[in-house]
Amino acid sequence: MKFRLSMRIRHFLEGYIFISLWVIGFSAFMAIPLGRSLYYAFHELNVTSDGLKATYVGWKHFQEAFTIDVKFPSRLISTITSLFLEVPLILIFAIFIAMLLNRQFIGRGIFRGIFFLPVIVSSGAVLQRLQSDGGDSLPIFSQYNLFDVLRNVIPPEILRPLLDVLDSLTVVMWDSGVQILIFLAGLQAISVQLYEAAKCDGATPWESFWKITFPLLMPMILVNTLFSIVNSFTKRDNLVMEYIQSVFKLSKFGYASALGWIYFIIIFAIIGAVFYIFRNKMSERG
Repeated sequence: MKFRLSMRIRHFLEGYIFISLWVIGFSAFMAIPLGRSLYYAFHELNVTSDGLKATYVGWKHFQEAFTIDVKFPSRLISTITSLFLEVPLILIFAIFIAMLLNRQFIGRGIFRGIFFLPVIVSSGAVLQRLQSDGGDSLPIFSQYNLFDVLRNVIPPEILRPLLDVLDSLTVVMWDSGVQILIFLAGLQAISVQLYEAAKCDGATPWESFWKITFPLLMPMILVNTLFSIVNSFTKRDNLVMEYIQSVFKLSKFGYASALGWIYFIIIFAIIGAVFYIFRNKMSERG
């Protein structure tokens, strides 16, 4: 008798095959260091002639992070605030550019490469040099002191966040390359017949976007949201990451490990909340 697998089991097997290499790599190179960092988070590590000596301190490091350390909470709040500010801008900008690049025009491939180029250039030492030269902000805000100029016209409570958003446009363009490609792939997967049928029914381009494009791009929006969150939390100029590295350099391995796990739990909670919201939205849309 010929053994046949159901379509559902085939999909599961295909998924496990695709992630098998990652699972093997994680088990071989990441699982043990990750477990050790969790062990260190509950211990005080002292350097001795025989190596590191661990003394169990329980939740001391976790309590110290929020009760004694004055730098970590402020950097954490600043990082989370910038996350909720930059990620929506990145998604909106990426969708807009992807829709433009999805049109037929001369030199479309060149423009696609131009928008992806910052992903390659703005990394490592290049990004650090650009930031030190002020390349991550628009000079118009510092040259003309727009806050003092406009504070008499626009309330400062509204003006300050607005200028922060405008000043972060350069960073948004740097961090949108991968998202643009993902949205572009999603747009190309949408059948043209859907737009033709909607046009025959009298739908405007605006209605076609909200009734066809946006719902069908929802899985891509989820992927890009998760990618943008992880990228924002782990990029080079992240204040929390810089602080954790500085604590490690001071040989406070136990405390630094605790800070890393606190940071990981917060990231995991935000990603879980985003995944839960998108899953409910996609379930409602069928």
